Order: sequence, then C-alpha cells, then structure tokens
Amino acid sequence: MPRLARQKSYTDVYHIILRGINKQDIFFDDIDRWKFLKELKRCKEKYKFEIFAYCLMDNHVHLMIKDNEKQINKIMQSIAISYAIYFNKRHERVGHLFSNRYNSRVVENQNYLLNLQRYIHQNPEKAGIEKTNKYKWSSYHEYIHDSKLVDVEFILDILSTNHIDAIQEFKKINLRLVTLDSAEDILEYEMVTGISDKEVRKLIELKIGKDKLQNINNYNARIRNEILKQILEIKGISNRQISRVIGIHRKILDRLK
Repeated sequence: MPRLARQKSYTDVYHIILRGINKQDIFFDDIDRWKFLKELKRCKEKYKFEIFAYCLMDNHVHLMIKDNEKQINKIMQSIAISYAIYFNKRHERVGHLFSNRYNSRVVENQNYLLNLQRYIHQNPEKAGIEKTNKYKWSSYHEYIHDSKLVDVEFILDILSTNHIDAIQEFKKINLRLVTLDSAEDILEYEMVTGISDKEVRKLIELKIGKDKLQNINNYNARIRNEILKQILEIKGISNRQISRVIGIHRKILDRLK
C-alpha cells in the first residue's frame, strides 16, 4: 500500500518520534546521548526551528518542535543522517540506524500541546526507568532550571504570566501520570503510532470494505458485531479512535475486545 502523505500542521508544531531500525538501541551510553543533543542544537541553529520538549530513550527519541521555516523533512533527515554517521563510526557498525520513516503528528490546540509535553517527559517513568523529575535525558529540567536547548517560554507563558508561578504549575501538571483514560483531548496510543483519523478510516475500509463501513449502523447487532470484531483485529488503533471514526459507542467495542 502506498504511503499516505504526511499531515501538515497549520500551527507548524509537530510531535516527532524517531526510532531505531527494528527497535534497536540508538544510544549505548551518555556519550551518544550528548552527541545527539549536540546534533539537535546544530540543526536547530541551521533550520531555525523551536524545541518545546524532548526525551531520549534507549531505542527512540520524542521531540515536540515548531517548524518555523516549514522544513520538517530536511530537519529530520539532517539530524538522522549526521547522528547515524557518528554512531556507526564510533561503534564500528554499518547500515541504517533509524527506521526509514519517522512518525509525526500535528499539534493544533493548546490542550493537546500541554498533554503532549507531559506525555513526552513522563516516558521514562511509564517505562519503569526513572521518575520524571529525576531523568537526566529529557527537557523537564530545562523548564525547572536554566534552558539551554529548549524554548521553554512558549509553554510556560500558557501556564501563567508569572514565571515562578508557571514553573510551579508545570511541576504540578507533570506529577499527574498520563493514562489512556485520563488524557483529555489526546490518546497516548495515538501519539505513539501517529495514525490520523483519515488513515484509520482508510485502514478500516481496506479491512472490511467501504460499503460495510458506510452501513455499519444499519446491520442487526449480530452482523454488526461480527464486522466490529474484524475491525478490532487491526493492530495499532485504540478503541476510542475507532469509535470516533466509525460512530460506534466505545463501550460496545470494549465489550467485544
């Protein structure tokens, strides 16, 4: 199936996930992590984008950036190629380091943005690695202390016009762990997979056919449920997103799953 075109953000803000190929580690030690941040800083200066959040995990990276010059593909290509050349040379390896296509999701409302920064910063805690406020390799500390790479004022100004109060509110927000049921306008699962509603609808149409999807509410319960079970076989889509796309109450999907 041909790749669907990336969705463009009218705010120019994106959530980016860069993964190691076949889920392999892209950081072996702190030297690697410092090098990646150095490359991130170099590209930021070259392409004039803003960074609102980042988190470096062993086999993937989360970024929230504002692409002021509308060069998102060049930005990610530059970061990935430069770091991969360094990594392969240092660790005496050859071949691709990153998955061929980075994941991206547009960020187009304030609620999404605030929940997204929390999700990014809480990645280590949810993975059982370390508490959010203790993890060294995320932008959390730049919000609390001195910012060197991250443009912290954008988010802090949303929280309060008073800088000290904004930092306290930032701490309070990030103490509440994001779960699938507590995130307001976003889903953790959707952010990870980066699948838009339009793409989900296309996947469902390919699975069951356009006619069945269009008439799903017209079938009796038995036939409808059999069709829904087929839809639920599609991996990488949350029940909440399916519910939103096809117009079936989420509780029905939850019971069938």
